[in-house]
Amino acid sequence: MQSMYYIGLDVHKKTISYCVKDGSGQIHAEGAISATRFDLDRWMKTLPQPWTAAMEATLFTGWIYDHLRPHAAALKVAHPLMLRAIAAAKKKNDRIDANKIADCLRCDFLPECYMASTQIRERRRAVRYRNLLVRQAVQLKNKIAVLLMEAGVSYNKQKLHKVGYFRELLATNKDIDEGLRPLLRLCRETLVRLGKTESALVRSLGRDPLLAERVERLMTIPAVGPVTALTWALEVGDVQRFSSIKKAVSYCGLCGAEKSSADLVKRTPQRNKHLQAVLVEAAKLAPRRNADLALLYDKEKQKGNANCATLAVARKLVAYMLAVDRGQRDFVVAENQAPAAA
Repeated sequence: MQSMYYIGLDVHKKTISYCVKDGSGQIHAEGAISATRFDLDRWMKTLPQPWTAAMEATLFTGWIYDHLRPHAAALKVAHPLMLRAIAAAKKKNDRIDANKIADCLRCDFLPECYMASTQIRERRRAVRYRNLLVRQAVQLKNKIAVLLMEAGVSYNKQKLHKVGYFRELLATNKDIDEGLRPLLRLCRETLVRLGKTESALVRSLGRDPLLAERVERLMTIPAVGPVTALTWALEVGDVQRFSSIKKAVSYCGLCGAEKSSADLVKRTPQRNKHLQAVLVEAAKLAPRRNADLALLYDKEKQKGNANCATLAVARKLVAYMLAVDRGQRDFVVAENQAPAAA
């Protein structure tokens, strides 16, 4: 029976530090290679067989994980915050980090985190790019308003970004000079392009065979629209990894980790910020779409905090989506409640 070799990888943008150990902890090789596919292929030919590797979750982990996975007996990704607690030391550098990751893997102390499939990660990249387009569109809308205010131009705030009103404003308002008009047109044209691109991304993801059925099921929940359903499906990945609603709520950033000492209490949420933002926005509209969620919102708001009431609704939406996704069945509306969907 062949002995396993354990490899710790400290991944950076340009270099990857590695440490190869056997089951007894003896170092067989260590060093650094360039973070390219060619260098990884050349390095893998020098490794003793069989081998298993672990690395910390970073921005660059995805492509390295996909490249190494077919050649490894097992490949794991460590949770960076938990790994930092285990591997805390006075001296810290890339070589030491790779050594400690190898030790954590060898001794089965590695705090492994979930790694979504390549297909899910590719589509997740698209939905996050859509979020970037939305942020840029908001910035452009604000810039249009700022340009008008700088020139002292009066306008209707509610209608400013309507196509007809904006065209009429440019054509008839004498306070808009010839230097300002081209900038306003450019902002408007860019805003329209961003809107079309964002809509096309959402439509293409919604029609994707990998996601279509799952998204359609999630959209049977009141106040869950295509963006919320897509974000949930792609950010969560395999829903079975959540053994309870509390763990799903924590992942979505709808509750905070408590750190208290004496009379000082600090709450530091560790969350998926993309999923958190979408759920909070959905929770603001949910009471208008569902009577039960409206009752929950009113009950929590009576305690004196509207933000806490919104978070309570968001947590209920997480419970709904977890049940629908895990059970692979449509959301069933109570008989005394009119169905609604956004």
